[in-house]
Amino acid sequence: MRNWLVLLCPCVLGAALHLWLRLRSPPPARASGAGPADQTALFPQWKSNRYDVVVGVLSARNNRELRNVIRNTWLKHLLAHPALSQRVLVKFIIGARGCEVPVEDREDPYSCRLLNITSPVLNQEIEAFSLSEDASSGLSEDRVVSVSFRVLYPIVITSLGVFYDASDAGFQRNVTVKLYQAEQEEALFVARFSPPSCGVQVNKLWYKPVEQFILPESFEGTIVWESQDLHGLVSRNLHKVAVNDGGGVLRVITAGEGLLPHEFLEGVEGVAGGFIYTIQEGDALLRSLHSRPQRMVTHLRGLREEDALLEEEGRAHDDIVFVDVVDTYRNVPAKLLSFYRWTMETTSFRLLLKTDDDCYIDLEAVFNRIAQKNLDGPNFWWGNFRLNWAVDRTGKWQELEYPSPAYPAFACGSGYVISRDIVDWLASNSGRLKTYQGEDVSMGIWMAAIGPRRHQDSLWLCEKTCEAGMLSSPQYSPRELSQLWELKELCGDPCQCEARSQTTEVLTREL
Repeated sequence: MRNWLVLLCPCVLGAALHLWLRLRSPPPARASGAGPADQTALFPQWKSNRYDVVVGVLSARNNRELRNVIRNTWLKHLLAHPALSQRVLVKFIIGARGCEVPVEDREDPYSCRLLNITSPVLNQEIEAFSLSEDASSGLSEDRVVSVSFRVLYPIVITSLGVFYDASDAGFQRNVTVKLYQAEQEEALFVARFSPPSCGVQVNKLWYKPVEQFILPESFEGTIVWESQDLHGLVSRNLHKVAVNDGGGVLRVITAGEGLLPHEFLEGVEGVAGGFIYTIQEGDALLRSLHSRPQRMVTHLRGLREEDALLEEEGRAHDDIVFVDVVDTYRNVPAKLLSFYRWTMETTSFRLLLKTDDDCYIDLEAVFNRIAQKNLDGPNFWWGNFRLNWAVDRTGKWQELEYPSPAYPAFACGSGYVISRDIVDWLASNSGRLKTYQGEDVSMGIWMAAIGPRRHQDSLWLCEKTCEAGMLSSPQYSPRELSQLWELKELCGDPCQCEARSQTTEVLTREL
């Protein structure tokens, strides 16, 4: 490993050291039978050829229209190109298995986790946190504590509360309770407790009502308790408090770094009270739960039909690599690692270009750029890199596994190129590498351990836009990709053609 550790910035040093220690450990034992250990099933042997570039196009199982547009645009052009057709191998990367949970029954559309709601508590108010009867109460030294939660089915919060202190002669404390939407700095609800205004006592908590509105599915929030008194709060460790999730509509999550508004980053993870909530549209929830078995039958039948269509598509075009992964967004990093193993098992190449099925790619421009800039050699990574990119803790790009507030440098997913030795390293260690929320940030974290030579190039576009000479541009619909390629064939560069058309249109209006 030589001295690569000294090259890492402080924010990734710990993660890289952890990764290195994992790679020093023996690989995990492989299971017998079918699955990832079955190399003959996953990587069927075929006549090895040498290519300058292998292109891997990440594609979702149901994106057949996008794949067909690619086959009829830049891939068709490539296969007919006298100089490039024998130098490039293009493969779509698709998960061999679809998610067996219908979208309506998943916790979120990005994973394959079942929304496990059982016996929901309907038509009544629910206390989120409660103390056991024998739990002793007393002031702690904590001045601020907080807890975060996620809504799995819509709820309405009706009251915020603080724990009762049995030693008080009446209510003698000054406490403010605030509820934030994750990563927002302005509180949605605020309740203030003081001796003259302590609210209503229920069990071992004092509650005050708040303005009611629906917290939708996937809402992520943080409740913060602040004491204005020197003696602190009546608080408990989160694990010593009974949580009522209403039958599965609510999940308490840890308040890790980055989840709290900046002014509360010194807050202690814990609970100093609770909240009361009701489940919204309970009848609709019951109907959904009752119809789940039939929905599952229909979904599994659809998966079998999808399997047959994909098998037919693969035979017809011979351009799909089916990797042994459930095809969901959260599994894209695993899809990529499986493809790296496939390339090392089946063919010989110098460089690997990764892109997505919704991206415009100009392979001629890529080859011209390689020749002009002499972009080659070992331990080489060419792309448009994001630096000091903040870690998202909510939404589609939610990352709860990577502890640092910012990612190591990573290339935009619309396109990047890596050398064969890097592919070999990733493939060899694929069983030990931890996957994160996206393949682009996962690549950045993995690459932080080996310190490749990065070549920055802004012509790998990160956003959907048109720029003269661009190598890639992301996030297009099938129709838009077709139109972009038509402009490319008409003018040689779709962006110059577009600019020329706009200029002609302006001149026409002026005349």
